[in-house]
Amino acid sequence: SSDRTWELIESYHEKDLLYQGIKLSRNRGHQNALMAGLMTVRTLCDMAISMDADLQDDVDAIDKMILKFQEGADVVYGVRSSRKTDTFFKKTTAQTFYRLMNTMGAQTVYNHADFRLLSRRALVGLSEFREVNMFLRGMVPLVGFPSDVVYYERAERFAGTSKYPLKKMIRFAMEGITSLSTEPIQWITKLGFFIFLVSIAFLIYTLVQHATGHTEVGWSSTFISIWAIGGLIMISLGVLGDYIGRIYLETKARPRYIIETYLKDPDREVDLIDPAVGRR
Repeated sequence: SSDRTWELIESYHEKDLLYQGIKLSRNRGHQNALMAGLMTVRTLCDMAISMDADLQDDVDAIDKMILKFQEGADVVYGVRSSRKTDTFFKKTTAQTFYRLMNTMGAQTVYNHADFRLLSRRALVGLSEFREVNMFLRGMVPLVGFPSDVVYYERAERFAGTSKYPLKKMIRFAMEGITSLSTEPIQWITKLGFFIFLVSIAFLIYTLVQHATGHTEVGWSSTFISIWAIGGLIMISLGVLGDYIGRIYLETKARPRYIIETYLKDPDREVDLIDPAVGRR
């Protein structure tokens, strides 16, 4: 982080060991940073709650989450009850994001980001997921166990600007889709079958026109079809290439993150050396 976040964490830790923190060797992205924190505490806690640091998530909802946990829920999702604080553009793109995710087979909880409670056994279950390209909003529901929802009103942003512009949101959605679903590949197959049927219909139409002496002369339709099919082929190759690229990265089995510094309580230390999850 380019701000004073780590300095503040260090100062709080010096005053009270209750405040702990981990510093990664480099920026590995939001999802990896979140996973690093969850995996660090998974053997030290009964449950853990993750939330963004922009002061928009309702801290009062934490009490409700803990009550749900005490009632038997291993996973409690913090879900926004409305998007009144969002701009029209943000609201529209967010709705499109969730619909696209569900359409493409990446099942997520609607209007839920990363404000959630996970029990210890849910955290241990999550640690069994070994993929490097992570999308926690889709991975957590796959863990299973009893779950519940707490609705809350998200406040307006206290300071700073959003780190998720449209371009980054699209990339985030694509990462979620390709890491959780093969639906895009199935769509390519369906599209290819549809184009094949259209070509058969066009062939029959051409033969009928020729047989009745109404052969149409012109190259416009030919060029249009070539450009259209060529474009679809390039898009399809791009989708397949994205999947192949992710397979390539997964087979390398690189660590998700490397922890540079761990501010801990010496009496409750956790072993961070776990190549499948992260490395110290």
